[in-house]
Amino acid sequence: MGMKSDLKLIKNGKRLDGRKPDELRPITIKAGVLDNANGSAYLEWGGNKVIAGVYGPRECLPRHRSSPYKAYLTYRYNMAPFSVDDRKRPGPDRRSTEISKISAEALERVIEVEKFPNTMINVFVEVLQADAGTRCAALTAAAVAAADAGLPMRDLIVSCAAGKIDDTVVLDLGKKEDNFGQADVPIAILPHSEEIVLLQMDGDLTKEEFKEAIDMSVKAAKQIYELQKKALTERFKKGGGKE
Repeated sequence: MGMKSDLKLIKNGKRLDGRKPDELRPITIKAGVLDNANGSAYLEWGGNKVIAGVYGPRECLPRHRSSPYKAYLTYRYNMAPFSVDDRKRPGPDRRSTEISKISAEALERVIEVEKFPNTMINVFVEVLQADAGTRCAALTAAAVAAADAGLPMRDLIVSCAAGKIDDTVVLDLGKKEDNFGQADVPIAILPHSEEIVLLQMDGDLTKEEFKEAIDMSVKAAKQIYELQKKALTERFKKGGGKE
């Protein structure tokens, strides 16, 4: 983010991929793609390809993590070594650990973990192909997988990013926009209450630009929420509901 470049990211009001400033990349979501998980989802968002699996509630191991008040929720975000142009070193790094932590905290706001004391819920998200905005794509897929698992939830979570390129606030940054833009603001919201459960920022925005970025993402979240609902509806129509 914020690398110096002479690359023009907006020409004649259009971005490099032809999108308008407030336009999302194409998104497709499918629920119930893994047989061995309690709930799962596959999501394509622009060039991102993400798969999420949810296991539990089940026996909490290690036992010292168990709580008589709620389920212990873990979230593992991982980028496959082949997900990026330069092969990524396998295993967790500082970035994936940070994304896992904040994503777990966001999911705990919607999954009714207090209904499952002394258990654990494990969420695994694998980025198979990366194209900017992977933490948002991962959390959006994880929310669908949790719903597919039949976990009681207060709402779904929708995660999206806005940012700034060529002094213009735009929605859903692509790879070059992320690399050479001026700011990136990933957020996650609950579509019904519009409560923000994750908010990060990289780069510089004025107060007005920040508000415009948030408003843009909240509006887009409503569109993405409809795609999440459609994926779950199609899943349950086929008799794929969990016991």
